[in-house]
Amino acid sequence: MVSVLDVAAFILKRCGKMTAMKLQKLVYYCQVWSLVWDEKPLFREEIEAWASGPVVRKLFDAHRGKYSLSSLSVPRPRKLNQDQKETIKAVLDYYGDKSSQWLSDLTHMEAPWKNAREGIPEGERGDTIIKRPEMHEYYSGLLLDS
Repeated sequence: MVSVLDVAAFILKRCGKMTAMKLQKLVYYCQVWSLVWDEKPLFREEIEAWASGPVVRKLFDAHRGKYSLSSLSVPRPRKLNQDQKETIKAVLDYYGDKSSQWLSDLTHMEAPWKNAREGIPEGERGDTIIKRPEMHEYYSGLLLDS
């Protein structure tokens, strides 16, 4: 399994400069749709339900203090396989042109983030893990509704 940093570096190489918040949301949706379409996680790191939406702490640590990024240095990068690249490309085709605020607002309306934030006042810090089975179940249900 690859690292979130490998996925983020691929996204930046493909899309160019973007805000750190948008990158966080795009890696979230890459993980989500890998769970649904490929039935396995794309990257190993957990996703936390922060006040600003889903965040992968390892990626946050890599871009800490930066508003926007055009590249990401990845120590010992792992190669993405063709299925992983196709999943990421499909996510970028749908979500890639959306603003960071639009993506953040979307995650705030969806059950996995909302459920992980249950009991935490709005805007307050939190680091509860968004559970993969819950992500799979919720987003699989979206496919059935379409």
